[in-house]
Amino acid sequence: MRPSLALRAVRLTLFTRPDCGLCDVAKSRLVEFRQRRNVDYSEINIDTPEQKQWKNVYDYDVPVLHIDKYSSEAPTLKAAKKLMHRFTIEEVTKAVDEVEQSSI
Repeated sequence: MRPSLALRAVRLTLFTRPDCGLCDVAKSRLVEFRQRRNVDYSEINIDTPEQKQWKNVYDYDVPVLHIDKYSSEAPTLKAAKKLMHRFTIEEVTKAVDEVEQSSI
């Protein structure tokens, strides 16, 4: 696979909110992970009015990390993998590897 394609093979989407200690820990782990691996990454603050649909789903579960195949479309609940609350860099790595392997 060409390097430019590998950069977009997997998308990480972190569902978060302000003043969330677990979210801060998750973000710091994802910063470390992203220093090792090139992936598409975004955060969604579920407390903003335009993210009401995600607040309805994840209000009591943040942080939630969706790991799915890269797409220019918005994330959906059918993401390939979800990690919730407390997750390690090793768990993120394993889930990313699984999603990458499923897209070959």
